[in-house]
Amino acid sequence: MNKNPTTSKKPFKRPKVMSRWERWKRLALFLIMGSTLLVTLAAAIVIAVYSHWAKDFDLTKLGQMPERTVVYDFKGEVLGRMHGENRIVVPLSEVSPWFVKALLAREDSRFYSHSGIDYVGVARAAVRNVKDGRIVQGASTLTMQLARNSYPELGDDRNIHRKILEMMLARRIEKHSTKEQIIEHYVNRIFFGTGLYGIQRASQVYFGKHASQLSLSESALIAGIVRSPVRFSPFRNYDGAIKERNDVLQRMLATKMITPEEELEARYADVILHAQPVFQGQGGYALDMVRQDLDLILEKHDVEDGGLQVFTTIHKELQVAAEAAVEKRLAAVEKLKAYKHPTKAEFDSTWDHTSEVSTTPYLQVAVTLLDNSTGGILAIVGGRDYRHSKYNRAIQGERQIGSTVKPFVYAAGVAAGFLPGTLIDDAPIQPGEILGGDPGWSPQNSDGKFLGLKTLTDGLVLSRNTMTTRLGNYTGLDRVLNLLADSGFNMPKVRTPQIYIGNIGGNVRQLASAMSVFPNQGVRRRTFLIDRIVDKTGTIIYQTPVLEAEVVNPGVAHVMRQILGQVMERGTAAAVRSEHGFKEPGGGKTGTTNDYKDAWFAGYTDRLTCGVWVGLDKPQTIIDEGYGGRLSLPIWADLMKEAVKIGYKTDVAKAGLPLTRVSLCRLSSQLATDGCHHAGMAYDDALPYELVPQDFCLEHRGVAPRVAQPQGQPAGEGSGFWGRVKRWFQ
Repeated sequence: MNKNPTTSKKPFKRPKVMSRWERWKRLALFLIMGSTLLVTLAAAIVIAVYSHWAKDFDLTKLGQMPERTVVYDFKGEVLGRMHGENRIVVPLSEVSPWFVKALLAREDSRFYSHSGIDYVGVARAAVRNVKDGRIVQGASTLTMQLARNSYPELGDDRNIHRKILEMMLARRIEKHSTKEQIIEHYVNRIFFGTGLYGIQRASQVYFGKHASQLSLSESALIAGIVRSPVRFSPFRNYDGAIKERNDVLQRMLATKMITPEEELEARYADVILHAQPVFQGQGGYALDMVRQDLDLILEKHDVEDGGLQVFTTIHKELQVAAEAAVEKRLAAVEKLKAYKHPTKAEFDSTWDHTSEVSTTPYLQVAVTLLDNSTGGILAIVGGRDYRHSKYNRAIQGERQIGSTVKPFVYAAGVAAGFLPGTLIDDAPIQPGEILGGDPGWSPQNSDGKFLGLKTLTDGLVLSRNTMTTRLGNYTGLDRVLNLLADSGFNMPKVRTPQIYIGNIGGNVRQLASAMSVFPNQGVRRRTFLIDRIVDKTGTIIYQTPVLEAEVVNPGVAHVMRQILGQVMERGTAAAVRSEHGFKEPGGGKTGTTNDYKDAWFAGYTDRLTCGVWVGLDKPQTIIDEGYGGRLSLPIWADLMKEAVKIGYKTDVAKAGLPLTRVSLCRLSSQLATDGCHHAGMAYDDALPYELVPQDFCLEHRGVAPRVAQPQGQPAGEGSGFWGRVKRWFQ
């Protein structure tokens, strides 16, 4: 029986058995695919996480680079820099193209072809690191380096966490900024060794030129030290810097950024270092004062961030002239046989050029020069060498001011009713005569003589101690102290009539400010050094106002100008005319303390007021007869003559006060009567109206004088000065 072929069954085939090799192969493929998937997933997660972290960084900080605060004189000339980092930001258009090419050849030759991460460089670095068994190559792009330098919070640790975050931040920067902006931020931000930040300061310090003027050879040298700026600084390691330069030139040639001819020329070009000081004006008493004032004016973080422009009242030419006058005159004093102390040259020869001393053994000085119209400080000298001692004697030192206090005693006397022609007795002080003084106190005059009855004017012009003490006694200690306080002096801890002849502390800044009252018609203007402060945006964030207050009325100031002018003509400062050749109208007062420990001079012209102190840090006799007119006056004269040359001269005298011609009594300081004329006590003078006495003299009618008594004290008929004067004329 035939079977139907369509219904026949197919023969059974047994499934093919997979070989062991095939099973391992499939497992391996599965593991590889799974691992790849896991790695890809992990990488995606890592990238996502780190990209998210990278968003926390404020990209506006890329262009926020702390520059040093620049301090200018009143003309806009640079005095120095402080705070911030030693950097000057410049646009990329003001950077030499040679430097940009050298930088890219050295640091990131594929800069324009990647988006922040150079994967070719990463692969090459990975192979090299695996081969060497340690991290020897980082594959950082220019953008990654910018990120690292811009955000200190990334840290300095060389680990995978920081590297990935740096890469993600670099990618974000590339999306946010153009390639040119990235290069501009980079060249302005990075460290170039020797305390330098940014290409402009590196170019200035190393080669003394603007960054736009760098040659190919100079550009390659600076680019060559970027990776290790301290090690290869040309100031420290010239040969090493040249080797790095040559390597950069080779890289530029290999990347076809320069021709073989350009490479050869640059390789054999002379490299002349400029050796400019890294920080201009890092020392100096004026800059120290600016630092102190900034701390008072601005918040701490605003000061420390730097980048400010501080315009001062300093006149650079006058500052230089002041320092020159100081050194010239004091070096001459140190050559005198009478000078027995160490000299500055001797100290400098043994100084280690690093340590600072609190007190110097050689002759020191302090000078303050003021603009009368504003109170601005035009020049200030706090000592002879800032390197030796940072102690600013012009504002920190306080020494007895000697006879320079006398103008204020006389001004108080004039305000109390005494007049230039009033007679005062230059005779020994009698026991108990001076209120508040020790019974036995009897000050002497510097010449050891007593001249008898002399005018008030002579008392100040000739600097008579006994006359000044009597005038202060008649005027009253309270009135004198109040005037000194209004003039800017600190009040003494002990009230004593010895203050009348100089037993009060002060410094040259205070003294110059106080003395400026007289050329300023009785007004004292607050001294200041900072005129204005400008921030990074060009906005004026602070301007010092001119503050002033009347210390004495204009009439008193007028009288004092007349008297102090005579000090320069025939008094203790006459040498300013006869020996030092200063011809400008002005006035002033010398001062010398006991045993010639301090020498002072404070004087003025219509435009300027200047105070000078000379002495030793540890008070001791400078030289015998070391008067203020001998030691301080020459410095004042030299500086003021230079000021006149520069233009600080009186072209047109200021209009004076209206004066009234009157006949006065020398004894009572009142309007003279026929009795005054008969007694030979009458004289004529021209006074400001406000100082003209309102009463006639009663003394020569046999009535006790109504003026010339200490404030609050009764007039005495038979004792004291006026009693002796009456008996003398009877």
